[in-house]
Amino acid sequence: MKKYLALLVLILLSSCKSKAFLAEGSASKNLSADKIINNHYSNKTEFSTLNIKASAKYQDDKQTQNVQAEIRIKKDEKILVSIKVLGFTMAKALITPTSVQYYEKIGGKYFEGDYVGLSQWLGTDLDFQKVQNMFIGKAIDDLHKGKYAVSIMEKLYKLQSNSEGNTDTSFFFESSNFLVKRLEINQPALDRTLQVAYPDYKKYDEMILPLSLAIDARQKESKTNIDIEYKNVTFNEDLTFPYSVPEGYERIFIDKI
Repeated sequence: MKKYLALLVLILLSSCKSKAFLAEGSASKNLSADKIINNHYSNKTEFSTLNIKASAKYQDDKQTQNVQAEIRIKKDEKILVSIKVLGFTMAKALITPTSVQYYEKIGGKYFEGDYVGLSQWLGTDLDFQKVQNMFIGKAIDDLHKGKYAVSIMEKLYKLQSNSEGNTDTSFFFESSNFLVKRLEINQPALDRTLQVAYPDYKKYDEMILPLSLAIDARQKESKTNIDIEYKNVTFNEDLTFPYSVPEGYERIFIDKI
């Protein structure tokens, strides 16, 4: 079950195999954290709805599986993710700012709850804005609320959080449009890391979107990799968000710490 849930809420954003990718720049001169952050947020995100059809490859220590996905986003309100195998819907998730609902056909189980228990289960803190931002290639945290050390690494601007907690977060930006190229979340005390990489972007009239997305999640002795490609992207359509749990499914609960 965690396989499908990982696909549904950790990812499913990117690519449209096209040669019209956006040119990116190499970091060379010193900039302040505020300058990098302001440049990142200067990129427009002018859409009301976003419909993404994607393919994804899931791989963990035991198996590899290829799936198709459709992600429908009503900006700042709801996200519907459908996962299909050979054209058949295998799982669905409806995500809002206050709730997460999910069901999968294999096992006939469903979940309804908030982000607290789900974040504990998946091993990384989640909320609606973080999920939406991950889908559209934005920094998952509100960078204006944090303090960051600046450096240049691998020709990218690196912002590393100055947090005194157990989580170390780093963002890597290219220098032309200050797009996120990589995100790293490390929790050494829990032996847990998450890396999300965005190899390429494409510029649309409404915004700039990733062309591909690669997730590498490690926890103790387990490892999960998810690679995504957008096959088709459309904006500002009149979308519906149909979601209903089939009869007879068993509800699961996640204990909160």
